[in-house]
Amino acid sequence: MFRRSLNRLLAVLAVSTLAWGVTSVFAADEAPDTMIQRLSTDVLNTIKADKTLQSGNLARIVTLVDSKIMPSVNFQRMTASAVGPNWRKATPEQQKRLQEEFKILLVRTYAGSLSQISDQVVEMKPLRGSSEDKEIIVRSEVKGRGDPIQLDYRLEKTPGEGAGWKIYNLNVLGVWLVETYRSQFSQEINASGIDGLITSLADRNKANAKKG
Repeated sequence: MFRRSLNRLLAVLAVSTLAWGVTSVFAADEAPDTMIQRLSTDVLNTIKADKTLQSGNLARIVTLVDSKIMPSVNFQRMTASAVGPNWRKATPEQQKRLQEEFKILLVRTYAGSLSQISDQVVEMKPLRGSSEDKEIIVRSEVKGRGDPIQLDYRLEKTPGEGAGWKIYNLNVLGVWLVETYRSQFSQEINASGIDGLITSLADRNKANAKKG
């Protein structure tokens, strides 16, 4: 049951969590909980209206992720946190490959769960923090069929071009996405180094692609 719930929720956000600039005109001064509410509603409505997305069409899902989700995610930080201290030892090319393969892994892992999205709505919890905070946790529940499911976000406030709040971690039913993958990635790196992790991710993505 937990695995099905996790899949469904990460599919709602096309995950994985997953460092592109925010394209929304509201992003620079938008409150973090308002941003999450808007993003979640937009993604849910898009999926509900698109049968191709619900069928798990990978090309359409990637387009959805890139256009609606990635602009609001610091995916470089998400990947770096999942890799852990070894991220700093990776070359720029290795870091680029890690981000690419991690993104594909998240998208492919949860693409098939999109067909489960039907009447879900997102309810925001009261925001705890102040206007001076640079990092914050936004808490929410996804409600629909069955019991409400906890879905929380860690966000950071970014300055400069594309300024605004960016997601860098997700908590589903008490389990943080980044920490879950960090344990797996650490074992891979200890066994065969950073290149070994990249190869392992690429192999998993190829295997998932063959499965359709």
